[in-house]
Amino acid sequence: MISLLDSHVHFWDPNARRHDWLSEVPPLNRRFGPEDVDPGHHDLTGIVFVQADCRDEEALDEVRWVQALASEHRLIKGIVAYAPVHRGVDAADQLQALAAEELVVGVRRLLQGRPAQEIVDPGLIEGVGLLPVLGLTFDVCVTHDQLPQVVELVRRSPATSFVLDHLGKPPVASRALEPWRANIAAIAEQPNVVCKLSGLTTEASEGWSAADVRPYLEHVLEAFGPRRCMLGSDWPVASLRTTVEQWFDIVLELLDGLPDEDREAVAIGTAVSTYGLSMPATDPVH
Repeated sequence: MISLLDSHVHFWDPNARRHDWLSEVPPLNRRFGPEDVDPGHHDLTGIVFVQADCRDEEALDEVRWVQALASEHRLIKGIVAYAPVHRGVDAADQLQALAAEELVVGVRRLLQGRPAQEIVDPGLIEGVGLLPVLGLTFDVCVTHDQLPQVVELVRRSPATSFVLDHLGKPPVASRALEPWRANIAAIAEQPNVVCKLSGLTTEASEGWSAADVRPYLEHVLEAFGPRRCMLGSDWPVASLRTTVEQWFDIVLELLDGLPDEDREAVAIGTAVSTYGLSMPATDPVH
């Protein structure tokens, strides 16, 4: 059995921090913690927590809460924290404070739903340009219609390491492939970007099947190559459509027939190298 690292997991506690978006999704409007993660039959050896969009002023508290959880749940290997990178150099102090936190390996500011111009705004480009010297990555969470601006963002920030969340949220429900496919190819041409194989089922219709998501996964694997792709569940958001076990089954089946080194890269290696994770020798990495 191959060891897996889940590169995209959220936890939250609505009683401790305010997540305004949860009021619109009643099934998710409760506490979710590491004790609730169920990988089924899979050998899960690590988790990267990704900020869950609490209010900005609560973001550092969110980081410290997750670090406290990590002292009890050793699966938590890293944190992608919220950071106001759109403020450019004015965010420098906050970025340095985050980088000083033990488990923070990257940052994110949600860009989905924002005007296209914000993605190529000089302030944001200046802000993400501060990350390499701090050893931090930037997770890009956008929808497929925003991908042309993402191409420009990564081209203008060649020293920054970007992680594209959820394959750029393609229109799975409508089964459309273009222009998403061409935009993904353009992003993959930039060597400073890797892609998370995550989040597709919530872009699909309720009666989705593996056949609906497979063309998108196949294209990303071809465009980026397995060694620039990483496995992620997007749990618990994905629980609206699937389970962690089912999603891992789908991705791993797609990897059947690839060389062991490529399968291991998607399963664990790309996330470890991109985020600079510390995986103790006692963790089984096959």
